[in-house]
Amino acid sequence: MAVKAIDTYEFEPADKAENFHGARLVYAGWDGHLLFSSPYAWPLPPDLPFAHFIAGPMAEIFGQHPDWAGIDWNSAVWTRNGEAFAPDMQASIAANGLSHKDALRFRTPGRDGLNGAGI
Repeated sequence: MAVKAIDTYEFEPADKAENFHGARLVYAGWDGHLLFSSPYAWPLPPDLPFAHFIAGPMAEIFGQHPDWAGIDWNSAVWTRNGEAFAPDMQASIAANGLSHKDALRFRTPGRDGLNGAGI
């Protein structure tokens, strides 16, 4: 059986910003907590305060971990797209400069996973 070669392949990504009706797809991953093996993604309204992102969508997922309740958010270390990031907790997603498909990572000093094992 011969396989026909395809001359061109057009790919239209489904996660384009215009497909989210104003929301911004934001990814977040918790470093040192492999119970969550990959970052999660949420479509967030641009006017959502960053603190509400943590207390709402992030807490629904990451709050399952025993370390979550004891996090000192003033000492959390954040990156956005691999670069240092210091979110203003009271400012909105937009005011914090978060764009569609930005990737956040955060570390929580003193909270190193189950029994310090990174899990």
